[in-house]
Amino acid sequence: MLNVLLVCGSGASSGFMAANIRKAAAAKKMEVNIKARGESEIENYIDEIDALMVGPHLAYIMDEIEEYTGGKAVKVILMKPEYYSTLNGDMALEHLLSEMG
Repeated sequence: MLNVLLVCGSGASSGFMAANIRKAAAAKKMEVNIKARGESEIENYIDEIDALMVGPHLAYIMDEIEEYTGGKAVKVILMKPEYYSTLNGDMALEHLLSEMG
């Protein structure tokens, strides 16, 4: 089971993205637990996740996120605008899996 947190500004667009990634994972019979939250909640979940996917419009907080992860084994992934803007769950899942390698 892969535990993933998606963050955007408020949690709204990442909620749709998370739902589409869940559908893509279900189609591949994969177990992925995905939560969507606003960026202010990252610290609350950092101990429970394997990966943190960040909305492309939040690229500017990537340095701060490294401080939150504090050396924990959390893979931080900046989502790509080409699938985030269209909420393409299949492409997002492929990106996630390629990063988790």
